[in-house]
Formats: sequence, C-alpha cells, structure tokens
Amino acid sequence: MLSQRTRYAIRALLHLGDHYGEGPIQLAEIAEKQNIPGKFLTVILSEMKRAGFVDTMRGKEGGYWLSRPPTEITYGDIVRATRGSLALVPCAARLAYTPCDHCITEAECRLRDVMLSVRDETANILDRLSLAETVSI
Repeated sequence: MLSQRTRYAIRALLHLGDHYGEGPIQLAEIAEKQNIPGKFLTVILSEMKRAGFVDTMRGKEGGYWLSRPPTEITYGDIVRATRGSLALVPCAARLAYTPCDHCITEAECRLRDVMLSVRDETANILDRLSLAETVSI
C-alpha cells in the first residue's frame, strides 16, 4: 500500500507536471488544489528537491517547478524516494533489505519468493510509467 506521503508526493509532482515550463508554482496553490496540508507539503517538496525532482526559488515570485521533464520522472522513482522500497515486505527489498523476524530460514520461505516476484513486477510497471503519461498537458 502506498503511504500518505507517497500519494501526496505523486499528486504534488503531477500538479507541477501539469504546469511544466510555466515557471514557479507557489506552495499554497499546490496545497489548495491538491488538498495537501501545507506544512506536510513543505517537507515532501524538500524531499522531492533532494531526490532531484524539483527546484525552488524563494521570494514573492518564487515557488516550485519540476527540475526535469515529466517524461524523465517515473512512478518508481517517486515511490523509492518517499518509501525507500517497492517491496511489500522488508526481506524482499533490494535497497532497504531487512531479514524477516517471522521466518525460520529465509531460503525456505515461500512467502518471500512470492513477494520477490511481486516486487519485480511492480518495479517493471512503475519504472516504465512516467509522470508525462498521466499529466493533463
């Protein structure tokens, strides 16, 4: 399941994608149009800036904009930037692997095998789908 943080990040980036090339969009506009609490959106957009998805400019005419075209930002990138992994269980994660507390041996765990397949298929889909395919330009 996608976290609230991930869903908010996707909605904010889609909003910026809808206005790609138009210049800075103020945080208040994104928050209002996407129904995202402003303080939480500030944190999320800071994370998106660190991930390289957005740039910012301070001041009256400032705001946020996509730092690269919507075609170059995938849903997989966003989920990884906000959630850390596409895996549904920690033992199936590639980058954030953590052994399971529930399995006697990982090698014999049939659930892990299924979750590895789910993670791989999810990654294949989300890494192919960019913001550009879902923005309303």
